Amino acid sequence: MSGIPTNRTNITLPAEVSAEILAKTQSESAIMRLAQQTELPGRGKQISVISADPQAGWVAETDPKPVSNPTLGSKLMQAYQLAVIVPFSNQFRRDLPALYDELVRRLPRALATKFDQTVIGAVNKPGENFDNFALCTAQSIIPSGGHTTYLGLLEAYKDISDHGGVLDGFAMSPNGIGILLGAVDSVGRPIFIPTANDGEINRVLGRRTIEARGMYKSGAAAVDSTPAVPAIVGVAGDWTQAMWGAVSNVDISFSDQATLTINSNLVNLWERNMFAVRAEIELGFRADTSCFNLLTGAAPVA
Repeated sequence: MSGIPTNRTNITLPAEVSAEILAKTQSESAIMRLAQQTELPGRGKQISVISADPQAGWVAETDPKPVSNPTLGSKLMQAYQLAVIVPFSNQFRRDLPALYDELVRRLPRALATKFDQTVIGAVNKPGENFDNFALCTAQSIIPSGGHTTYLGLLEAYKDISDHGGVLDGFAMSPNGIGILLGAVDSVGRPIFIPTANDGEINRVLGRRTIEARGMYKSGAAAVDSTPAVPAIVGVAGDWTQAMWGAVSNVDISFSDQATLTINSNLVNLWERNMFAVRAEIELGFRADTSCFNLLTGAAPVA
């Protein structure tokens, strides 16, 4: 049980700091960087969906031109609230620049990681009008027998193509990047080589590749008759078929008289010369999930 804040301090967060937190949240999230961004009003919005493209046809000079009616639909993109509370000691309040720097450092990763985890299905989605990839086709990128990391990526490419998509990006966890770095050809040469500029793998199969902590879901070891479940280490997809939106910048509030649950213990902030910062943002996500594949790694061993 956590307490309800009873007092807000007089600290005012500059608008540019709030905007910077949102910007850094976007940079920390692989999903936000790859998917299309749209404006999202607080009441939500209808997203147009084209489930069949128009078809052109060859015609003779005086023949009637073909009429093609693409299949149109819509989805409601709804805003759901994502929040985190971070406690600080009062020394940060005495030095506001340090506080702002620490907010910008701590909050974006927490928000971005939870958003990415929700989209890949590592945690439950907040509601029915928020899509995730939990039921997407999974492709193993762990070498096994004649199966290689490269073949696993090609299978994802083909499956996405079979569903009308064009694989244009990979969102990978550090674990997944580690698997890619270990992939070698028939004579032992690395297939995916980090760039000389930043030492990162930023393209796989010629497609943009983004690394983020939230792109990972741990697997489960085999137990009795229950088979092992491999870990999710990344997502491949057609990111033109995915869209996210935020209602506004990150909303920040402060309290020094709340009671928080920290490591299962109730902590009174006033009693300990602490205060807490609550960050909230309203986000939505919609996608044609048939155009995405989960990439899996090894399952843990019991």
